[in-house]
Parts: sequence; structure tokens; C-alpha cells
Amino acid sequence: MTETIERLSAVARWDRSRAFTAISEAVWQVTLVDATLVRHHLDTYDQIMARQDPAQRLLTEQTLAGLRFVRNQIGSEASLAGFLWPGGAGAGWEDLTGWSWKPVPEPVLASLAPRGRTWELARYRAYQAYLAGQPIGQTFGRAAEFLNLAATGALSITVGDAHAGR
Repeated sequence: MTETIERLSAVARWDRSRAFTAISEAVWQVTLVDATLVRHHLDTYDQIMARQDPAQRLLTEQTLAGLRFVRNQIGSEASLAGFLWPGGAGAGWEDLTGWSWKPVPEPVLASLAPRGRTWELARYRAYQAYLAGQPIGQTFGRAAEFLNLAATGALSITVGDAHAGR
């Protein structure tokens, strides 16, 4: 996941095909690591999350929810393009890290069951409030920082358990 995110700064902003591929991979990697930690190391994940101050916790939770929304909506380069604005200046201007997330219209969720609609609408709202208008480099950095902490905690528990069993 971290390597995938780091590659964003190596992709030239004018290379649209590589740009969409790199960003799509970053979205998938972040959400895959997040889902794996939640499914297999929920206690550690929750402990690391609880250690954050309330404002940081909300920012982390909503960033991850927003990225889940993007993951659920993208299926091709064309749909990912609707989420990205390659404008901006300053840090990250030359590469993808300066691209920003676009505000997007509320998705049509009629095909989902009521519970699914509620979850996806919450993710959409997280996207609009915490990702839209923000540089992708900042978003992925925030998510990776938390997920790396949670993964390190999960790894130390797993390794400790393996040594205890000897």
C-alpha cells in the first residue's frame, strides 16, 4: 500500500492513462488494507483509532469512508476521472499528489437494500465533507499513516502470539 501511494509522486500529471491507473491502485490498496485489518484485527484497529484525539479520529474515519465510496463507485478510467481534478499549484503540482478530489453528485442508490443505501450514503457524505477539494496526496498520506500504525500493531500481536506458542 505504502509503495503504491509513493508511486503517485513519480507519475507525471500529463500521463493521464498512468495517472488514473496509479490512483485507482492506491484507492484499492488502501481500502483492501483497511478491510483486512477490520476483518482480522478489529481489536487492534479500534485501539489504534481510539488513541487518536477526537478530531483526528473523525478525520481518519471519514477519510477512509470517503475512499471506500470512491472504491465502490469506480469501475473504469472514465468513472475515476469524474472524481479527480488535475488542477492546483504548489506542492505536488508536477505530479499526481497535487490532484484534488472533485465534489460529485449524490449517487443513485435505488438498487441497494435500505441498509446498503444508508451505508453508501454515509460514505458519500464522508467523501463530500473530507475528500472533495482536498489533494489526493494528503488524503492517501492520512489514510496510510493510520493504516501503517494499525498494521504494525496487528503484526506485533501476531508475532508475539507466534513466539508465545513455542
